[in-house]
Amino acid sequence: MSTKEQWLPKHATALLNQQIWCWGRDIVRPESNWLLEVGFKRIEPPADRTNCPSIYKLEPATGRCVLLRGFGVFYGDVAHGGISLPRYNFLPRYTKHSELDPPPWTKADLPKMKRVGKPWLQACTSLVLGLLDWIRRYEIHILEQLGAEYRRSTIFSWDNGKRSVVPAENMASAWHELSLHVASNYRKFHGNLKLT
Repeated sequence: MSTKEQWLPKHATALLNQQIWCWGRDIVRPESNWLLEVGFKRIEPPADRTNCPSIYKLEPATGRCVLLRGFGVFYGDVAHGGISLPRYNFLPRYTKHSELDPPPWTKADLPKMKRVGKPWLQACTSLVLGLLDWIRRYEIHILEQLGAEYRRSTIFSWDNGKRSVVPAENMASAWHELSLHVASNYRKFHGNLKLT
């Protein structure tokens, strides 16, 4: 296994962890909730889930959806099913469902999801690449609309001196680089590069 392949899972997990932090900061901007501004819908928790934060859902194209939670992200496409990426372990889990109903208020609410196997390898790879491209475009939009200084300020509050930090200007390109690696090494990505 090359040095690059050994580096990938740790880097991918750190990048997703930072991204989820940034989405959380985008929600609580003093000016406005950025996720709502770019088309996300906020789903409030039911009365029996009072300690849960809201879920944010976006349908970027017909038949596709992105669900953001503090514990991870779900990406669905009616043509392929859906994947869940946990925040602290960049190992996609697959489901044939492109929507989650009911919404996952906790990790326990996620449907039974499978590790990627041969029957789902192509669908899961397509879903991972779709999600990575969506995140890349989201970060480009942040820089274009809110500026690099805004994203730098969110990352500044994330950087505790111990975490791996991707600079604001490099976040979109980091997602692009990760997608190129997944596309060219998808069998290794799903098989050998799992985290334990």
